Amino acid sequence: MITQRNIALAIVLTLVTCGLYGIYWFIVLTNDVGRLSGDSSFTGGKHFLLSLVTCGIWSFVWAYQIGKQVEQAQRLRGIAGSDNSVLYLLLTLFGVGIVTFALVQSDVNKLA
Repeated sequence: MITQRNIALAIVLTLVTCGLYGIYWFIVLTNDVGRLSGDSSFTGGKHFLLSLVTCGIWSFVWAYQIGKQVEQAQRLRGIAGSDNSVLYLLLTLFGVGIVTFALVQSDVNKLA
């Protein structure tokens, strides 16, 4: 079951909790996208641990991959897929990964 999340509330909670909610959001968002795209190996725990071990470098790989996964989920549902992987990578590269979270959550909310 995929849960629709209020994006504004998620951003506020991330800021208020000094990023702790952002970690939770990252994990559940990645799990949701993995379920929607049918890729059982695309999990939040794995990507969080890889980001942690690589001191954040893996988050750039994640940003690109999640764009591809969202496109796959859209195509599976008969929706014209939009490949935003480069946009997500650039947003993460410039330090506004929370915008990437919000855009991906918006797409997940549409698919849920």
